[in-house]
Amino acid sequence: MKDLFEDLNEVQKQAVSTTEGPLMIIAGAGSGKTRVLTYRIAHLIDKGIDSFNILALTFTNKAAREMKERISSLIGGTEAKNLWMGTFHSVFARILRAEAQKLGFPSNFTIYDTQDSVNVIKKVIAEMQLDTDIYKPKQVLGRISTYKNNLITVRSYFNNPELIEADASAMRPKTGEIYRAYVERCFKSGAMDFDDLLLRTNELLTRFPEVLAKYQDRFRYIMVDEYQDTNHSQYLIVKALASRFENICVVGDDAQSIYAFRGANIKNILNFKKDYSDAKVIPLEQNYRSTQIIVEAANTVISQNKEQLDKNVWTSNPPGDKIPVYRALSDADEANYVAAEIFNLKVSQQKKNKNFAVLYRTNAQSRAIEEALRKKNIGYKVYGGLSFYQRKEIKDLLAYLRILVNPKDQEALLRIINYPTRGIGDTTVNKLIVGADKLGKSLDELLENLELYFPSLGLNKAAFDKLINFWTMIQSFQVLLKTEDVYEVAMKVAVTSGILRSLKEDDTPEGISRVENIQELMNSLQGFVEEQKQLDEGDPSLNHFLENIALASDLDSGEEEDDKVSLMTIHLAKGLEFPVVFLVGLEENLFPSQMSMNTRQELEEERRLFYVALTRAEEKAYFTYAITRFRWGKIVDGEPSRFMEEVGEKYMEVLNVNFVNSFKNNTGLDSDIFDDDFTPRNRKSLKPADSSTSGISNSPKKLKPISNATIANPIEGSISALNVGNQVLHDRFGRGEVISIEGDPDNAKAVIKFENEGEKKLLLKFAKLKVL
Repeated sequence: MKDLFEDLNEVQKQAVSTTEGPLMIIAGAGSGKTRVLTYRIAHLIDKGIDSFNILALTFTNKAAREMKERISSLIGGTEAKNLWMGTFHSVFARILRAEAQKLGFPSNFTIYDTQDSVNVIKKVIAEMQLDTDIYKPKQVLGRISTYKNNLITVRSYFNNPELIEADASAMRPKTGEIYRAYVERCFKSGAMDFDDLLLRTNELLTRFPEVLAKYQDRFRYIMVDEYQDTNHSQYLIVKALASRFENICVVGDDAQSIYAFRGANIKNILNFKKDYSDAKVIPLEQNYRSTQIIVEAANTVISQNKEQLDKNVWTSNPPGDKIPVYRALSDADEANYVAAEIFNLKVSQQKKNKNFAVLYRTNAQSRAIEEALRKKNIGYKVYGGLSFYQRKEIKDLLAYLRILVNPKDQEALLRIINYPTRGIGDTTVNKLIVGADKLGKSLDELLENLELYFPSLGLNKAAFDKLINFWTMIQSFQVLLKTEDVYEVAMKVAVTSGILRSLKEDDTPEGISRVENIQELMNSLQGFVEEQKQLDEGDPSLNHFLENIALASDLDSGEEEDDKVSLMTIHLAKGLEFPVVFLVGLEENLFPSQMSMNTRQELEEERRLFYVALTRAEEKAYFTYAITRFRWGKIVDGEPSRFMEEVGEKYMEVLNVNFVNSFKNNTGLDSDIFDDDFTPRNRKSLKPADSSTSGISNSPKKLKPISNATIANPIEGSISALNVGNQVLHDRFGRGEVISIEGDPDNAKAVIKFENEGEKKLLLKFAKLKVL
């Protein structure tokens, strides 16, 4: 194995070599945090620590994948496979699946996403005959989520008069009863929501000391990435697991704590030394990502915060350019400037679209930017919009598949029982729900034994026949699942259920798009089957596919994006980096947000958000703001954000206005707007896009008919003479190098290091390889 310390600076070496006892690594932006984490794990294993005894928790699947691949390259894939490494939710879901029966859940419990939870809440509110203008389902779910993340169970809620009074004062006195009904329904459906994955893990470790002892013994070395983003529930789980050996290493940056709105508690990292009085603190202060101008500008702003840990981030990178500041007359003017500047940099510096990111405070700001980019034929992708798996037609088909894995999943069952329409109306469904409640049965138990329970449900013969036909169809899919792969089953479901026929009846562009989405899901399913079949220890089960979907997030798809400009909110940009970053909408009441300036804590979080945005830039950052902007159909005046004033003129290049005076003169007018000279306002002419410029195509994708939705054909070429060191091409993983080959010819396996996918161990009789 290579010398782990030769690639590290002195402080990083210290962080990697400190393995015993509590350790806090304060990792400044761009300081090589991932490298330190991965090398530290590799060093532990190199020291003789069993990889089964190491737990590493991250906040994104992408971070976990990247770390695992890096560790594999350092110590070999076998040991890396033994690590418990993943997001909090995925690791705790794994524990819960092993221990679920202690809590009364099936091991194959469903994981509800936000939309599933909202649907359950909607039904509860409707049955309680409450006003949805007062009890807005998403708001109620948000309140319940806050309770769960603060470990306020239904029982503790009703034992807390202050909480009951707070909900009553908010004109929602029935919140507690909705909470109770929601929890009961999830339990009856054998389902947990995302918050339950934390709450139920806390319950498991608290109620069953032998389970806690088991996992304390298992996880003798614990590492937590992005510790500043942990909430109270996550904090308690980690603290409990680490309390026996106290070999806990947390890595984070208080200056990048930006998720208070979803429960993150910055006190967890600020108070680490109070929790572990003998903890060692190592700051990583050298920034390898950004230019000196960007690093120093970011430091200047964040120094305004009172509540922070001591550190001094620096870089030995070149000074770089000052930050251009563009004062726009409107949001459209701002957007046109951004698009023109991207176009100019592409021409003058041969940059690609993917080198650029446009970051904004709210999703609504993307509209003007999108229009301006489209005018210049610049390809872009908006992150944070409606993701693929949230589209109705996709959720409908996935609900059928969920039922096959977990028949008790009531939310999925109610979604599909009359979709496509099969004459099972609301009256019939309500009789089923009421009957199930009276009999103390789940809906699937009623449907499984409908002849037995039929007399007591008050159903007529026609309704009985329709329910029998529906459940027989579901059972036939379950039988098929035992012998066929999940792609074949899903295709059978899409056709037999009538979903495809129903969608194809709508020949509008929207209807065609929905059919294409179903086709894309089929492609995804078949790709999943093929990939799992080729991987050593692959798991091609439907349960595995559904869990991957449930735990995935927008930016965690793992798919290689085309050459496109990234448009996203700053919250989504955390953890990413781009050569050029445009930070737009830098106006008071927009950024900092008008809703986040009531307390010092809120304002400091906004400042940390600005710090995160600026430190995403590697080579160049831009600031833009508009003196007028449309909001709710009205034009409002804007003034520059205080954060630009905090950066100071030393680090900025003001393009088209006396910036200092723009803070003092709030008329919103600049004297030279009255000139008759209509030269461009910025420092250089912005040439219009040449009509010959190629960019994104507006023509729709040519997709194959749904019945032909398959992955690419196997690549031709013999692999009988495959040798270590060969360069190969794989139809899913791309180009790679053969690292090792093992096993007899009929069951040979090859470890291949792919350029974009890291190391994979493939079964050669299934792998679609071409020797280059």
